[in-house]
Amino acid sequence: MLGTDFRTGSPVWLDLGSPDTDGAAAFYTAVFGWSFTALGPEAGGYGFFQIDGKTVAALGPLTEDGANTAWMVHFMSPDVQATVTAVRSGGGEIRMEPMDVMGEGWLAQATDPQGAEFAVWQPGKTAGLGRVSEENSLVWAELHVPDPAAAIEFYRGVFGWRSQEMQTPGMTYRVLSLADGDQQQTSFGGVAPMGEGAGGGVEKPRWVPYFHVADVDATVSAVKENRGSVLMPAADVPDVGRISWVADPSGAVFALLKPDPRM
Repeated sequence: MLGTDFRTGSPVWLDLGSPDTDGAAAFYTAVFGWSFTALGPEAGGYGFFQIDGKTVAALGPLTEDGANTAWMVHFMSPDVQATVTAVRSGGGEIRMEPMDVMGEGWLAQATDPQGAEFAVWQPGKTAGLGRVSEENSLVWAELHVPDPAAAIEFYRGVFGWRSQEMQTPGMTYRVLSLADGDQQQTSFGGVAPMGEGAGGGVEKPRWVPYFHVADVDATVSAVKENRGSVLMPAADVPDVGRISWVADPSGAVFALLKPDPRM
């Protein structure tokens, strides 16, 4: 599972671009118990979601023309310029060239060859999230694309990730790990073919964040009570845990997971 000892390719940051930041802040506070702190006008409406003073995610207004609300997973790079070059070499697109974020780090935004958007973060004063793999924080990052094998080749060229196939009912799931260290201990996410586990027609190429929750069913109820929607009802997945796919009132998709204690 994820940790805060960030290395090349680690999910290091997570933020939500929303057309209604006030509504999003209220929704996620109600669902996860997060607090939201806006950083002020100089940050363009951007701010942090926190638990006990530790950042679990961030929120800001949509900044790209025609952009839809979505969660964006950021992956750590020690050299953002080199990573941008690798993205282009692999057939990906750079939507935002590397920029210095007020000394906190360097940020670039990219799209992989199959259309899934992600971001690259080279740490400066901000290393990354302060809390992961605990209740109500990011625990897993999952990529849904038409061609998982091609996606793995692309990201291996960009971040050096390793993968391992796992057979699940109806599909082959690929578990992703960092380039170095024990493969199981450095696993952080997976790749699944589009249409699996997301309600069919709502699916498109994308990275989906999974949040660790103590009670998936109770959290699904909180999502519905706060005008969110359920894309995939809560279900038990053998050797994984209980999961559900949901969306906030503006349509940003995310998933809930209560991990199997044997994981």
